[in-house]
Amino acid sequence: MGGIALKKNAFYYTLSNFELILMATPLAALAELCERLESTNARNSMVSWVASFIYQLEAKEISASVLILMGRVLPDYDQRVLEVSWRTISRIILKIANKNARSFTQAFSKTGDVGEATKMVLQDRKTGHQSTLFRKKLTILEAYRTFEEISNIKGTGSRAKKERLLETILGSATPEEAKYIVNALMGEMRLGFQEGLMEQAVAEAFALPLELVQTASMLMGDISEVAVIAKTQGKKGLSKINLVVFRPIKPMMAQVASNIAEVFQEHGEKVAFEYKLDGARIQIHKSGSKVKIFSRRLTNVTDSLPEVVELVRSQVGTTIAVLEGEVIAVNENGKPMLFQHLMRRFRRTRRIKDTAEKIPIKLYLFDVMFVNGENLLNKSYSNRRKRLAKIAGRILLTKQIITDNVETGEKFLKEASEAGHEGVMAKKLDSSYTPGIRGKKWLKVKTILEPLDLIIVAAEYGYGRRHGWLSNYLLAARDAETGELVPLGKTFKGLTDDEIIQMTRELKRLSLGKEGHRILVKPKIVVEVAYNEIQKSPKYKGGMALRFARITRIRKDKDPKGADTIQKVKRIYEKQFEKKARYSDS
Repeated sequence: MGGIALKKNAFYYTLSNFELILMATPLAALAELCERLESTNARNSMVSWVASFIYQLEAKEISASVLILMGRVLPDYDQRVLEVSWRTISRIILKIANKNARSFTQAFSKTGDVGEATKMVLQDRKTGHQSTLFRKKLTILEAYRTFEEISNIKGTGSRAKKERLLETILGSATPEEAKYIVNALMGEMRLGFQEGLMEQAVAEAFALPLELVQTASMLMGDISEVAVIAKTQGKKGLSKINLVVFRPIKPMMAQVASNIAEVFQEHGEKVAFEYKLDGARIQIHKSGSKVKIFSRRLTNVTDSLPEVVELVRSQVGTTIAVLEGEVIAVNENGKPMLFQHLMRRFRRTRRIKDTAEKIPIKLYLFDVMFVNGENLLNKSYSNRRKRLAKIAGRILLTKQIITDNVETGEKFLKEASEAGHEGVMAKKLDSSYTPGIRGKKWLKVKTILEPLDLIIVAAEYGYGRRHGWLSNYLLAARDAETGELVPLGKTFKGLTDDEIIQMTRELKRLSLGKEGHRILVKPKIVVEVAYNEIQKSPKYKGGMALRFARITRIRKDKDPKGADTIQKVKRIYEKQFEKKARYSDS
């Protein structure tokens, strides 16, 4: 493993694998590494640079460095939040640099990156907020402890306290350091160094089997802590790691299959099919009478789902368990409602009882990962399902069939759709549970709503890699009665890079001028749009918006007069309620 040049106060050192950093590592060293990572797409080089860097860190510095490199301020399982807005950060930066807001706008328009814009503004500061000569050298730990301190501030006066901390650290930072502080705070780190590469770097740094590091990372849900154990305890310490109750792990994910026949081609003769519910996936942790519930993103949503807590507490027939399931919003007859109504429950933190009465939910379980100290992740899906059935009590399991017949699978898919669900999940009978991995052991087949041909009426520049392209499109339908174009939402998904580049050229040619960050365009381009659902939305004049819209093709064969109408959109919206329940605030 090669060395890397690190800045220590006013000196540079090139550290080999056998030299340890005896002083606190400066933040400048981490910023320098980040700059190097940004300069290449060569993954092997990136892994080696990071491995060399973390090998030389003190144990207490490793966790902070790993998290920052992956663009996180806190581990995924940590429920604390910083609650710091871009407006606040930009105001502090402008104050430090003694600049006006226009400086940031100009810098951001050139870079499309908030951190790089910060660096540009501070490099061109008019007067020093703090003399460069006497500025204290920031360390990695000082920066990270500031992040933690900000996340711990609550209550009266918290905003002012957070701003003072931010001004102190950003005022002490060099432009390069400030770039990565801001990117970390905003979750905008664009190094291309994600968890899989970090696992490789940890394995390389401490000469450990990659599979062992990956398994430990899955079980802990935090590669930063795994890296610390790798340094301090080595292979022996990682081998002892097990799933921990009340620390959520990343969910196993599925790939998409276009139809039932494709599922059998991939999985073989016998396949387990389950209803794919149109709800919210949850992970349930139970120890005695204590129950916690986490969302797909590992956010603690326990307080929003009191009836689920009580149901698990009373029905799950084991002392300790980690379970997985889905909650859906239902009407008084148990018929599923649109996804957006369920989200009103998840976002609710007050008056839960009133909301629960208006939007009742139903829990379905579909997997179990841990029972009374036994880790079931490596057990087969069929084994885990049997274990789940034994401990679920009166809690419903997702409806399931096991078949070797394509027609039976297709009939089950149709049945799921008619019942108001998204489609089916296909699970390989011998598949283990792999947290955070999107593989082919699980496949999803969805029933697709009729696509819409819509008109692009405005566009915005993208971020990061797409910052120079118009790649976020406002989509509209025609009003057949008035001729007006009615917006239905935005999307940046679906087009290839080549298509985005060509689209940018076309939209610039069709530009009618700016409206804030948005460029209004002549309504000439028609695109075919797929979506998961049509929802009510006060944000748009038509009162509706597309959920998970993505462009499936550019309709060069259609002009705007042939685009779909808002009347058609309304008909599809209403048709949804042939299978789903309607929600009424009354």
